[in-house]
Amino acid sequence: MEEELELILGVCNEKMEAAIDHLESELVHIRAGKASTRMLDGVTVDYYGSATPINQVSNLSTPDARTIAIQPWEKSMIAPIEKAILNANLGFNPENNGEIIRINVPPLTEERRRDLSKQVNQEGEKARISIRSARKEANEGLKKLLKDGLSEDRQKDAEADVQKMTDGFGKKVEGLLEDKNQEILTI
Repeated sequence: MEEELELILGVCNEKMEAAIDHLESELVHIRAGKASTRMLDGVTVDYYGSATPINQVSNLSTPDARTIAIQPWEKSMIAPIEKAILNANLGFNPENNGEIIRINVPPLTEERRRDLSKQVNQEGEKARISIRSARKEANEGLKKLLKDGLSEDRQKDAEADVQKMTDGFGKKVEGLLEDKNQEILTI
């Protein structure tokens, strides 16, 4: 009985962690006006017939706050990398000088900042929903265990533990959203 209880709490914790990890990965792709090589994480290049992440065929760097520099390991990769960046619909216009591809990250307008802030808050709400869903599943599992013979006191304690987990992960979501919104709204 105790193992099943620990399993329910462990699964709940894993699902809440996964919600936080997903939120972090989504927030990385919302650009805040500062250049970051992580903006290109989802971009794949056709490298000899296979889709390969851009960071596995070139060096990525940010020489300044508004520029991403991409130096392909093979000069023949310049055109496919440019094409992949354009096809990724990131809103970037890559420029190349024959050796290095540069992406200028334009400053955000006030309206665009507000839109991005809304997008950040929507991603946060998705994470909160996932966390609440994990709590609901855990509580349902605890009720089943109660029917199977778990003591009522132990079930109440476990529900309190689930609620503490939910509150803790909720605070993490709030912290991530606050940091990202601050980053977006800072000019």
